Amino acid sequence: MKGMIALIFIALPLFTQGQILLSPQAEIRAITVGPYQGEVYSAFGHSGIRVVDPVNRINAFYNYGIFDYDQPNFYLHFARGFLNYRLAVTDYDRVLNYYAYHQDRYFHEQILNLDSAQNQKLFEFLVWNAKPENMYYYYDYFYDNCATRVRDAIEDTFEGKVEFDGSYISTDYTIRDLTDVYLPHQPWGDLGIDLCLGLPMDKKATPYMYMFLPDYIESTFNNATILKNGKKVPLVRNTIITYSPKGNVSIIKTWITPLVAFIALFVVGGMLTFWAYKKGKSLFWFDATLLSVIGLVGWLLFLLWVATDHKAAAKNMNLLWAVPFHFPMGLYLLSSKGKRLKVKYFTAIAILMILLLFSWAFLPQDLHEALIPLTLLVLLRSLYIRYRLSQTNPDERT
Repeated sequence: MKGMIALIFIALPLFTQGQILLSPQAEIRAITVGPYQGEVYSAFGHSGIRVVDPVNRINAFYNYGIFDYDQPNFYLHFARGFLNYRLAVTDYDRVLNYYAYHQDRYFHEQILNLDSAQNQKLFEFLVWNAKPENMYYYYDYFYDNCATRVRDAIEDTFEGKVEFDGSYISTDYTIRDLTDVYLPHQPWGDLGIDLCLGLPMDKKATPYMYMFLPDYIESTFNNATILKNGKKVPLVRNTIITYSPKGNVSIIKTWITPLVAFIALFVVGGMLTFWAYKKGKSLFWFDATLLSVIGLVGWLLFLLWVATDHKAAAKNMNLLWAVPFHFPMGLYLLSSKGKRLKVKYFTAIAILMILLLFSWAFLPQDLHEALIPLTLLVLLRSLYIRYRLSQTNPDERT
């Protein structure tokens, strides 16, 4: 990512100053870059706009997917959902070299079916948008990103003259389904997204909403029309396959997936519980560690919901298993006090885990399957904690 940022910030100041009249040979192209599995953020692909004019020697790539690590309070703004992304203007050849030849990602160019006046109008919008006072925007995972900004640039420029026909989309995906399609090689990234993003991810996506993904910007543009000289014509005149992947970049796969890891944790927890039962031990140190980690995850999910502007993090049903009160209740297990409270708490947790497991497939939010073994472990330990507390005296240190 740092390499890409360094590349992108080699900007072209020429196009943010003054007005340039494009020649009749000029073209504006919507660029779609294929997914790259090297990082989670790049697994969804990328979009941009290319302006090429051989007469004026313009060959610029307008990139809405840029952010600056050096912006003030970067991590705080990122956590709260106020991260500034920006539009940067970059030399096209550098972009092509980085995405296509360096990362081996497909690179498609859709030549927009615009006349000279329309080309000029869109170009002037991009020049205006690239000015320092206009280039920044608050990034949103699904509603305001590098792909939707390409769509919005064209819609805003030709207001009421562009029509997107989504009837070609035959799938009935939710937003979460659409993200899952792009993460087969990112199991931990997929888990992270499923953990942090809540019920809004599980709404059925309209064809218009599909365009948060670059691939669907391309396919929807292929099915769109624009009013040109009083007539509806296809938005895309021609598509150029600039680069096709050669298979030069290998994908590092891991067998330690979240499902494997949590099954292993459940097996270890089950073996420890069996050993503790035979030996008459409590192993509350194990519970204190496990529950504290889960509780801290729960508090993080709760804060993402109520204390940030991440709309997709709201109403997160992962809080049914990642109960925030596990922290500090897990640590309270190490105290000799509050036996009655502990019994009531872990009885309630056991009941909650049983209800959750039986309703897992019917919840309105699609919880990650790898979390089932973890939920089973919390159920097992809650039942064992309740059992151990019933075997000890109220004043006995557990």
